[in-house]
Amino acid sequence: MVPIDLRVFGGSALTDRSIGLPTAPTDGIPVTYVPARNTIFLSLALAYAEVRDADAIFTGANAVDYSGYPDCRPEFIAAFEKLANLATKRAVEGSPVSIRAPIVHMSKADIVRAGTELGVDFSLTVSCYDADDGGRACGRCDACRLRRDGFSAAGVADPTRYRR
Repeated sequence: MVPIDLRVFGGSALTDRSIGLPTAPTDGIPVTYVPARNTIFLSLALAYAEVRDADAIFTGANAVDYSGYPDCRPEFIAAFEKLANLATKRAVEGSPVSIRAPIVHMSKADIVRAGTELGVDFSLTVSCYDADDGGRACGRCDACRLRRDGFSAAGVADPTRYRR
């Protein structure tokens, strides 16, 4: 495990609690965007993939029903893959790595349906930006709204435990 504490950078309502969490959708990139988060995560995954001689890295980025984060777009994924294959020994020596984002073009409803078909126990998952210590979702933040709307659009009961 590699400990990562993005709070040292701040700049986001998710890493700096002095920046309030929005309770309604906003225009533009929201304050919940964590600067370079997916770049950091993918960089660490790339180092690990190179050491493990992996051919692919998978990420859960989603660009359809998302909060507007620039590092969740297909363009970012493609650009990171290009960077990965310029920056690693294995790629330069002829073994490129692919960056795969299987849900990047799926709606939240499509993700819920696919997860349901695969037997995912969604009651064990939390999307909330402000879940309590017991894992109960706030029910007000953008992530809760997107999740709730995804379950509703999929026609699947939402098993999320909400505080309110």
